[in-house]
Amino acid sequence: MDIEGILYRTGSKIQQKAKILNGGSNIAQAFVTSTLLYCAGAMAIVGSIESGLTGNHDILYAKSLIDGIISIMLAITLVIGVIFSAVSVLIYQGTLTLAASYLEHLLTIPVINEIKATEGLIILAIGLNLLEITKIKVGNLLSAIFFVAIIMIFAGAF
Repeated sequence: MDIEGILYRTGSKIQQKAKILNGGSNIAQAFVTSTLLYCAGAMAIVGSIESGLTGNHDILYAKSLIDGIISIMLAITLVIGVIFSAVSVLIYQGTLTLAASYLEHLLTIPVINEIKATEGLIILAIGLNLLEITKIKVGNLLSAIFFVAIIMIFAGAF
């Protein structure tokens, strides 16, 4: 699906429109890194699912506070690209919340637990990338969350 490629192309377009590099920083890289960091957390998935299923937004409120603090720290090093990731986070979490409200009968505890486990592995990959230990295309792994949910739903049906 080349999700990471789509994110990089979007970030590059933002960078071209902004026509600034702020001391050599890469707006596209900042956009992709911050988007993945905000979207790959367990709170993003579980909070969106809980919001869609029960109307309880407490996890999303806590996540927004944490993301706000992280964005301040990231903005120091990654500068303006962090700001633009807000749009992608809104689309991602909004879609998950709406989907959860329509699919509530399929989202059982085992399905949600496997989604959380997959999210944990994705966060590990982000950490390895930030530490420059390896270069994993984390954006492409985001679809694994949905495939795990589908596999668990079908496994539970049989």
